[in-house]
Amino acid sequence: MLDMVQTTLARPVSYNGIGLHAAEDVHMVLRPAPVDTGIVFVRTDLPGKPSVPARLSYVTNTMRATTLENGICKVFTVEHLLSALYGLQIDNCIVEMDSAEPPVADGSSLIFVNLIKQAGIMGQQALRKVYTVQKQHLIQEDDKFIAILPYDGLRITFTSINPHPLLGVQFMDIIIDPEKYVEEIASARTIAFTQELEMLAKMGLGKGGTIENVVVYDEKTCLSKLRFDDELVRHKILDILGDISLIGTPVQGHFIAVKSSHKLNNLLAHEIYNEIN
Repeated sequence: MLDMVQTTLARPVSYNGIGLHAAEDVHMVLRPAPVDTGIVFVRTDLPGKPSVPARLSYVTNTMRATTLENGICKVFTVEHLLSALYGLQIDNCIVEMDSAEPPVADGSSLIFVNLIKQAGIMGQQALRKVYTVQKQHLIQEDDKFIAILPYDGLRITFTSINPHPLLGVQFMDIIIDPEKYVEEIASARTIAFTQELEMLAKMGLGKGGTIENVVVYDEKTCLSKLRFDDELVRHKILDILGDISLIGTPVQGHFIAVKSSHKLNNLLAHEIYNEIN
């Protein structure tokens, strides 16, 4: 265990936008929170303003996005915001929303990073516990896997393999700290393929997506302007950070992943949680 002070925002900050999947208007406010609060979502549009903690036990769906539910309080596609909070080491924050989905913004976590910087980060009068994993954990499904090994720091090694001619194999190995997160990870957007869009529409998903906030590929070309040649693998690392934040305790270890998904990330997070507890 490492002792540091917990952090929260110095003041409230707000943002208006639409959700990626439901495309509903949403007003979001990030507020400071007391020590040991963690990250908590509050639905201000529902009677009694119910809340749901950003913890593994409240995850009900990991298909294409992460969904949290606590009674009538449901929020989904929360991983980009959670990634920004985790990447900048924010321990305690109240996230108020008048809709079920945070703003898609530019499809990455950069807007949320900028909001956090705008609000300012404040140290609190309580120690922060960071857990260093003590043993290897592995989650594997067919040709996909994600593992964590003991490591003195937070390191992620990700290999993305995609049959699209412009994607192929993308590899990244990075030691995560707030500065590296902002420079290398935060602005990487999610990707989609034109052949998926009809299926997503039938499922009621992707309604707020554009070629600006999603990196869209057809069969041979990229319809969006890339921010990085390897934007896909960087976004996969962004997602891992959002998904493991749901453990509720910051962790140190070396994550090694090949073609991992929200589902596998979530299963590994459970393994780590069980080791801690």
